[in-house]
Amino acid sequence: MEGAEFDWDKGNLDHIAVHKVVREEVEEALLGDPLEIDFGITEEGEERWSYLGETSSARLLYFVITLRGDKVRVITAFDAEKHDKLFYLKTKAELQDGTKNS
Repeated sequence: MEGAEFDWDKGNLDHIAVHKVVREEVEEALLGDPLEIDFGITEEGEERWSYLGETSSARLLYFVITLRGDKVRVITAFDAEKHDKLFYLKTKAELQDGTKNS
């Protein structure tokens, strides 16, 4: 998502702040090399993607985004749980080794 523009406002900034996450961390994780882990469509028809992504300080975040027009809107972001971290590390290692076909 290189060069992505983000849709931030008080609502989503306050929401991620509850989880002690700041916008720069989410942007960094998303613009890095995140691992897409889920896709779904809400009852209202909005498409949402879930990712695990790492910041430069090695903080692993779980975050959910949607696209609003040509902008990325962050729905939520929080520290990944232990099982997510293990999944992330295992999958990244497999991708790096070329042992997983995706």
